Amino acid sequence: MGKDNRERLEIDVQHITRVEGHGNIVIDALDGKIKKCELQIVEAPRFFEAILRGQPYQNASHISSRICGICAVTHATTSLRASEKALGIEPTNQTTQLRKLNLCAEMLDSHILHAYMLVAPDLLGVGSVLPLAKSSPEVVRRALKMKKVAGDLSAAIGGRHTHPIAMTVGGFTHFPDRDELSQLLGRLEDLRSDIDETVKLFKSLSFPTFERETEYIALQTEDEYCLLDGRITSSEGGSWPIEQYLEVTNESMVDHSTAKHAQNLLSSYMVGALARFKLQFYKLHPIAKATAQSLGITSDCINPYMITIAQVIECIHYTEDAISIIEHLIKDGIKDEAPILPTRLSGEGVGACEAPRGTLFHHYVIEDGIITEANCIIPTAQNLANIEVDMKELVPTMMENPLDEIQLALEMLVRAYDPCISCSTHRLDLRVD
Repeated sequence: MGKDNRERLEIDVQHITRVEGHGNIVIDALDGKIKKCELQIVEAPRFFEAILRGQPYQNASHISSRICGICAVTHATTSLRASEKALGIEPTNQTTQLRKLNLCAEMLDSHILHAYMLVAPDLLGVGSVLPLAKSSPEVVRRALKMKKVAGDLSAAIGGRHTHPIAMTVGGFTHFPDRDELSQLLGRLEDLRSDIDETVKLFKSLSFPTFERETEYIALQTEDEYCLLDGRITSSEGGSWPIEQYLEVTNESMVDHSTAKHAQNLLSSYMVGALARFKLQFYKLHPIAKATAQSLGITSDCINPYMITIAQVIECIHYTEDAISIIEHLIKDGIKDEAPILPTRLSGEGVGACEAPRGTLFHHYVIEDGIITEANCIIPTAQNLANIEVDMKELVPTMMENPLDEIQLALEMLVRAYDPCISCSTHRLDLRVD
């Protein structure tokens, strides 16, 4: 289709497909200049902070895991860390390793879902995963097989795949046995061949070439590709303890969204797989680093469409990380540890983990065992302002393209960020007692 000559560009996408939740894209441009460019989040706000208030701290992780069915493990883990810090609990090494293993499983499960079922249809020229299952059944079967391994690993550690029940403040109430871990280890080792095929698939696909400089934020620790705890770090310089998350996230309301926008040193910033990849490339597993080179992505990448490629790279890293953790757990033996009890029943704590879509924060104030204040900063909400800035720079470069091409490019841009829109909608400033 040829290019159009136009003075006015209007796009109104109601409910973007292949994202979690409901959002609209509204563009109004005249003579190449943007008059309106909005990613409208139109879901009713979910008052999950208000739901947490008045609850015993023991309930917080189970309630928090219901914020998201895709990131239930990350919400539960972040919630547990907030409660533990408030109550003076330091988890054992075994507890920390099991939590990291569970986070690896969730990362794999979510990244595979996004790359294969939400992004790949665009790159393969089909409307959704359903026609993809007809045109390329082996691709969909591979994705489902990989997700099954990740889901079973989550179930073994957390008690079930979605909304973990075995994770508790101070530890676990259930432990996988040696045979279960050995079987999962074998399945993860077999997963390597499926990941190799995934790399081949995405190496054969062409991604849009749009680039934009922005700020990238992720958690970091000194010795590993960080999944939980650590410090907040920025590509623009600066490092903050997670207790200072409000100084970094700086959330504010916007009229067209029930989700807040965030801003740190620049007008917006990105969290998620590409931010982690850029800030911690040197900490990736050697196989992941080598594969990144073969896929043509470096730590200098500033193309948001390449978030998916960063996720594919992370799938390699998290698979190898999970294999390593399980090997150590089998070697050392799983101990039937009782959860560590609180040293106090009142306090304040902030937990932070890397969710598939970026850095997640939970902040609780606990008085006599009851949560009296809560705040949650969601990765997708942190990315929303950045998506809009991307859109504002992308549209003028495509003004003469056919309308359907511009609309597809915008939808693909939103999908690249893998937004979890329902998670992002909350209104802390509207208190419900």
